[in-house]
Amino acid sequence: MQRNNIKIFVMLKNGSTLLLKITLVVMGLIVLALAIFALPHLYTGALAEFPYAPNSILVIVIVLYAVTLPYFFVLLQSWKLLVLIDQGKGFSKLAVSAFRNIKNSSFIGGLLLMIGFVPMLYPIAQEDDAPGLLVYGFVFACLPFVVSVFAAVLEKLFQNAVEIKSENDLTI
Repeated sequence: MQRNNIKIFVMLKNGSTLLLKITLVVMGLIVLALAIFALPHLYTGALAEFPYAPNSILVIVIVLYAVTLPYFFVLLQSWKLLVLIDQGKGFSKLAVSAFRNIKNSSFIGGLLLMIGFVPMLYPIAQEDDAPGLLVYGFVFACLPFVVSVFAAVLEKLFQNAVEIKSENDLTI
């Protein structure tokens, strides 16, 4: 009976990160499918709907493709964090480095959206008399900054935990 409980505990311990890893893979596949199938149709559909802003639409689609690079890098770093947790190295300098990479990549993605996406919505919103479009674009562009701030907080917390752990290792 004791041995079965240990097996169940080990399965649950590994299963918690397994579910998160599956989630990361699904998130990656969804964005990949959108980049391959939806963005080309978005471009052609937007050109038909807004023929007065072809350059803006082209820049928006290019920026959306460019944002997928930091997005996939964040997914990769998140995967590395889960592997570190599986190995019992969640509070290590490698984890702090992964959080730093997530913070920087999210910030770059947010900058790409703020510089290349939101301003390009202006001609479309101006012509359609839809100022709410800019608000939605701005909210969408701010999401990576929220991830970046959260990653920065976690980076600092994990850095403090690593320092405390190293001090405790020296004390003992």
